[in-house]
Amino acid sequence: MRQVAIYGKGGIGKSTTTQNLTAALGEMGKKIMIVGCDPKADSTRLILGGLAQQTVLDTLREEGEDIELDAIMKNGFANIRCVESGGPEPGVGCAGRGIITSINMLETLGAYEDDLDYVFYDVLGDVVCGGFAMPIREGKAEEIYIVASGEMMAMYAANNISKGIQKFATTGKTRLGGIICNSRKVDNEYEMIDAFARELGSQMIHFVPRDNMVQHAEINRKTVIEYDATTPQADEYRALAKAIDGNDMFVVPKPMAQERLEEILMEYGIMG
Repeated sequence: MRQVAIYGKGGIGKSTTTQNLTAALGEMGKKIMIVGCDPKADSTRLILGGLAQQTVLDTLREEGEDIELDAIMKNGFANIRCVESGGPEPGVGCAGRGIITSINMLETLGAYEDDLDYVFYDVLGDVVCGGFAMPIREGKAEEIYIVASGEMMAMYAANNISKGIQKFATTGKTRLGGIICNSRKVDNEYEMIDAFARELGSQMIHFVPRDNMVQHAEINRKTVIEYDATTPQADEYRALAKAIDGNDMFVVPKPMAQERLEEILMEYGIMG
């Protein structure tokens, strides 16, 4: 069982990318569980056809700790198992604790079954907060992918996340598997993210082009593969799935100094 965490700047398209990626892996016959680690609880919406899933924290608040696994896990497209951690009531407590509570509860209830090929953690972007670092700090996810684009703040965030991965890699098995470029059609974006990934000592695992098909599918509460499996964009997510499934390049990243990051940005025209 491969445990994979997907990180990236807020709004970069982590949840959309994760769900389309897992749909492609599910189509390949892989057995998958998604654990949504964002208080917005939108990490499984497209897999479940828009169903607003009851979160682990809401269920615990309403029913206490004596709950069954099917109260917090639902099966969606390609039989993907879906869980949403949820968050505290607004203004109360640390959202990151929801992740810790959820993973512990899933382990207690036997969700991590032997037949799973993948567990994906869709994590809110800020790796600095202890709770959101939980999947890598506790050694749950040993394989990390960062969703980025050629936008300046997305690359800053990816570099900062790499610092967190580097820190936890020294005490555990956590490794960076690559950068997923979720294109924003920035000038020289492919070349820039490729150079950025190589500077980290890693790779751009796939370049996902921007396509309105993603939005059309989302409006219909589906992943691209479920909405229209014949489109070029569906093939892009299949290519991403195959790249991750066959990936054997896992590294301790080498985050760059701010000056070097800005050099890359200037070299490819974003800050010029």
